[in-house]
Amino acid sequence: MNVALRCAACGRQKAFTLRPARCGCGGTLLAEYDLERVARTMTRESLRERAWNMWRYRELLPVADDGNIVSLGEGGTPLVRLPEAERALGLLGLWIKREEQNPTGSFKARGFSVALSVAKECGIGRVAVGSNGNAASALAAYAARAGMEAWVFMPRDVPGLIADECVQYGANAYLVDGLIHDAGRIAEEGERAGLWHNTGTLREPGRAEGKKTMGLEIAEQLGWRLPDAIIYPTGGGSGIIGMWNAFRQLKALGLAAGDMPRLVSVQEEGCTPIVDALAKESAPESREGRLTVAGVAPAPSPTGMRVPLPPDAGLIVRILRETGGTALAVSREAIGEAVRAMGRLGISASPEGAAAWAGMLELSARGWLRQGERVIVFNTCHAMKYRPWKAGRPLPVIRSLADVPENGKRG
Repeated sequence: MNVALRCAACGRQKAFTLRPARCGCGGTLLAEYDLERVARTMTRESLRERAWNMWRYRELLPVADDGNIVSLGEGGTPLVRLPEAERALGLLGLWIKREEQNPTGSFKARGFSVALSVAKECGIGRVAVGSNGNAASALAAYAARAGMEAWVFMPRDVPGLIADECVQYGANAYLVDGLIHDAGRIAEEGERAGLWHNTGTLREPGRAEGKKTMGLEIAEQLGWRLPDAIIYPTGGGSGIIGMWNAFRQLKALGLAAGDMPRLVSVQEEGCTPIVDALAKESAPESREGRLTVAGVAPAPSPTGMRVPLPPDAGLIVRILRETGGTALAVSREAIGEAVRAMGRLGISASPEGAAAWAGMLELSARGWLRQGERVIVFNTCHAMKYRPWKAGRPLPVIRSLADVPENGKRG
């Protein structure tokens, strides 16, 4: 198999496995490939002949046998240019990466396609995740596609449409009296008890690899010249990690030109762990142009950005600093205005995507985004998933693994 794992903190390398997801030093283990071998078959020329989906980058994804790929047609999402907004903001290029066009209506489809392909290759039959919602519905869909049994745990204020979606895909769905880390704890405890394979953020190697394909696609869609900045709504942060890894690999392969993009994490006021961590590490004399905006606000909305305890905030902050990027928080009011503004552009924007747009406007107003730059804004999910909706049937509300019925505890 053309892949190993390397610690993002200490650099130690080990054979590719599902577990553990962390190095002995505590660092996150990321997939690493024999790039000389990759370069023999993954070229600009060969890519022109391949289907326009994320598995076109097959050599940079950690599945040995194509027969184990679990796919619903994910990836290959449009990069839509916005000329009028470019002119108004003085940018050379401004694009929306439309991740809401993935099979399950969000970018989460990418990560779960790879995660469940790896799980299938390892003979896994039961999978679980703690999620704010979109990861749960993506896991449910891809588990159904793979013939696996899915268990999903979500905060009790998850949007009703997403909860109902999980049930429609056949998942065992539960609401948790708490936040995403409480839901994730149940999935983790269940894995330790031998009940299922936990596919939580950075708990296994596949999801970050699936998110990596967003960066691979952007580079190819822009003619292999990297953009100046990427504005990305951030919860657990595997998208930032994955894209950073993608650009590093493309540059090592000689496929991408230009400097590394400045990566920007956008969060909602009231839950800003990345903003806070970056601000804490930044001395007053830190690099000119860096912006951190922290706010005091009501409790944040139940979106994918509401992740109080990212699995590896340290790595995300390191990536932001290394690329010359930043992190900022935007208000609920700014997010609402951005949803409406993007709608008038023909973009169905989720609160997360709208937060990225609001962040882009803030950075532009402050001069952090400079005249003549090329900028990508991510819309990670479809707006309709957050519309008011009454679930088809009430879901049970639990507090711990002990509340899961006995049929969930068969090893």
